Amino acid sequence: MSQCFVYFVDHIMDKAQIAYLSIGSNLGDRRNLLQQGIFELSKHAGKILKISPVYENPPIGFNGEPFFNACLQLETDLSPNALLESLLKIERKFGRVRSGGKNVGARSLDLDIIYYGKEIISTAILTVPHPEMANRRFVLKPLADIAPQFYHPIFKKDTRNLLQQCTDKSEMQKQPFKLYASRTALFSQLQFMAIEGNIGAGKTTLTKKIAHDFNAKLVLERFADNPFLPKFYDDPSRYAFPLEMSFLADRYQQFMDDTTQLDLFKNFLVSDYDIFKSLIFAQITLQKEEFNLYRKLFNFMYKEVKKPDLYVFLYQSPERLLENIKKRGRQYELNIEAGYLEKINRGYLVFIKGLSEQNTMVINLDELDFVADETDYETILEQLQLKIATLFS
Repeated sequence: MSQCFVYFVDHIMDKAQIAYLSIGSNLGDRRNLLQQGIFELSKHAGKILKISPVYENPPIGFNGEPFFNACLQLETDLSPNALLESLLKIERKFGRVRSGGKNVGARSLDLDIIYYGKEIISTAILTVPHPEMANRRFVLKPLADIAPQFYHPIFKKDTRNLLQQCTDKSEMQKQPFKLYASRTALFSQLQFMAIEGNIGAGKTTLTKKIAHDFNAKLVLERFADNPFLPKFYDDPSRYAFPLEMSFLADRYQQFMDDTTQLDLFKNFLVSDYDIFKSLIFAQITLQKEEFNLYRKLFNFMYKEVKKPDLYVFLYQSPERLLENIKKRGRQYELNIEAGYLEKINRGYLVFIKGLSEQNTMVINLDELDFVADETDYETILEQLQLKIATLFS
């Protein structure tokens, strides 16, 4: 009899099923671990339809740090056993390995199946509905937020009634931040992200990847069309002022065009430059009198342009930048010196110090190669994810 039942569980999926999951963490960066766990669920287990608020509560059955807990509604094509295996694999990825028994103790990530449709499942490896859910306020409270009228197929009571009758009276504090079903959903909270960097830092390549991966409107600097740029590298003192003025005029026009025209089919705007870079470079290349005149015109224009809600600076050392410049082989860039690149780096960092820390971040790329190594790209996305999440808490 039990063998037939296990066979049924493994082959229960004729169509997508709705499951309810509990997710929790009380080790490390709890908020990020929950968010990363949800992203993994979206990739490997199904579509996240609803996410409850996050609650903080004390651990039950042991002494330890408080938990962050939430509940999810998941649409999945996986059978119950396959879903369980997917959850365990995600837990292992973030450092938790179940050792059997009751698994009472601290955990980096805790994923449990609460409901799998209306199914009642009892095997050696899986029991659904979760046998302890009615005794756990940290499950019932977030579950009531997303499925208040879902009936327990054994107790014949909905989530609200189970919560009212629960003997667990642990204090729970609702957290001010929210979790997102996917990284795309999180990034879509942005309106405008500017990715800046020195010459050869990789800002254009990263901007293109993010625009492609997260359905963003792409704005790229039109530096290749500037007729003064090759001349500037040959004779900086003669061509600095017309170069900077032409850059400023082009950037201003492009920004006004591209940032004021909405694209209803894109999630947000991402650019490989911010117009303030004009002042950073001009301060380095222009004589004092030229710069003073330039700054007056710049200040007038800068008031009119859209400001990014996240400003990202890609830092690389001058030595690494020179390597990148040599690789891409633009003839007019090959005579750039490390000292010039260092001045540009300092100019950007001084500018960033004058901005709100909440809206800026610096990513050090000296040890990362996001073009050749997908893991390094993932590292950058994780850093961006953490920053963007703090913007919309």
